[in-house]
Amino acid sequence: MLQKKINIQNKKARFEYEIIDQYTAGIVLTGTEIKSIRESKASITESFCEFNERGELFAVNMYIEEYLYGTHYNHKPRSTRKLLLNKKELKKLNKEVRNVGLTIVPLRLFLSDKGYAKMLIALARGKKIHDKRDVIKDRDNKRTLDRVKKEFKK
Repeated sequence: MLQKKINIQNKKARFEYEIIDQYTAGIVLTGTEIKSIRESKASITESFCEFNERGELFAVNMYIEEYLYGTHYNHKPRSTRKLLLNKKELKKLNKEVRNVGLTIVPLRLFLSDKGYAKMLIALARGKKIHDKRDVIKDRDNKRTLDRVKKEFKK
């Protein structure tokens, strides 16, 4: 079976947050959830990550559409899903989130070479309004510069 590349991104996260550090985490999923992800029927735009009282990391508000051919064993579309990281990485992230007031946001959901669902998560700091304006200004300047370059080449 030829498998297409699954790459579900959270484009809003890079605009809303300043990325400090990135980690690749595995996800604990049920059978119907992974089947829906393989069909690219998932979204991580409104999701975020948080720790429970036992120090485990969970992805909250992640949307995975119900599997079309699932019976009464189908999953709930929006539920918390456990993320898998090394103990050392979990402790470091937990300390950063508690002390410094940073947050953990999912950036990308993808399938590994072995077919496992993985999530690229980032330790991030929220941007201020003026930082967001700078990003928009830079994007517009780049777009106009590219347009001028294209006209000049003709």
